[in-house]
Amino acid sequence: MNKDYLLEVNNLQVTFKTNNTEVHAVRGVNFQLKEKETLAIVGESGSGKSVTAQSIIKLISEPPGKINNGSIFYKGEDLLTKPERYFSSIRGKEISMIFQDPMSSLNPTLKIGRQIAETIIRHEKVNKETAYKRTIELLKLVGIPNPEKRIDQYPYEFSGGMRQRVMIAIALSCNPKILIADEPTTALDVTIQAQIIELLNDLQQKLNMSTIIITHDLGVVANMAHRVVVMYGGKVAETGTVDEIFYQPKHPYTWGLLSSIPKLDSKEKKLIAIDGSPPNLANPPKGCPFAPRCPYAMKVCIEQSPGIVSSSDTQKTACWLLDEQAPITDTPETARIEG
Repeated sequence: MNKDYLLEVNNLQVTFKTNNTEVHAVRGVNFQLKEKETLAIVGESGSGKSVTAQSIIKLISEPPGKINNGSIFYKGEDLLTKPERYFSSIRGKEISMIFQDPMSSLNPTLKIGRQIAETIIRHEKVNKETAYKRTIELLKLVGIPNPEKRIDQYPYEFSGGMRQRVMIAIALSCNPKILIADEPTTALDVTIQAQIIELLNDLQQKLNMSTIIITHDLGVVANMAHRVVVMYGGKVAETGTVDEIFYQPKHPYTWGLLSSIPKLDSKEKKLIAIDGSPPNLANPPKGCPFAPRCPYAMKVCIEQSPGIVSSSDTQKTACWLLDEQAPITDTPETARIEG
């Protein structure tokens, strides 16, 4: 455990058993989170982003899920060695999570005020009156108007953006050290997405939290994160600062993600998609998981998993193209973003 990090995930491996099939959802993931830092975990659906995040606070249902290997250090202690009652005490208090769909995450039969206050009463050991005062303060903090009235309303009386703000209020109710936001803007229109991003940025600075953003949207990453973890096929393909990932990407999968971003100054009318489909993690490839879709793949990419190559103190990439014996391959024009 490195004392420079608030959270450190090492060689995390998670599987799910369904009937006679074992799905290797997360395969040796490593990353770190510093205090007051925003880390983005990026990748398409099925890359292992959400499973990795849920593993941090042991929200993986066992069975069918199982954390097979690895360590998750928080404040110097390995969370994976702790009993379930320990996680009940830190979920929401030390490490909190905003889930993807606010409508399905909120209880439709309970008033908003009660859903927020319950978390405060449970972890802060305060009376109902104090909890409701704190609830009104939280609703104000996340930008919900007339909170004194809103606490007595049900989730269906809130718009999608307002429900997401309620979810953020619940997650912040006990002043967590780490906030995990799983696709916090996915179901929202572009205008509301921008408001939620701005809100999370403001709250991160006001409350001095560390934040993990799970997303497939590189636009969210550009506006929020300090560092980025790019995942594919249950593995980490590349890590680096936002500037390194956007302006000096090294992995072909990162190139593909960047090439698919609409550019205002581009004359191309058609977006460039990544051909092919994600790997079947019930039978994961022995080589690089991106090799079947990679236009630069070599024989070794199919046969052997690449090692980690450091391009700087902060940028690390798992790709055979960075091997000294590989042919020189430059970042394609479509993936280049001018600084």
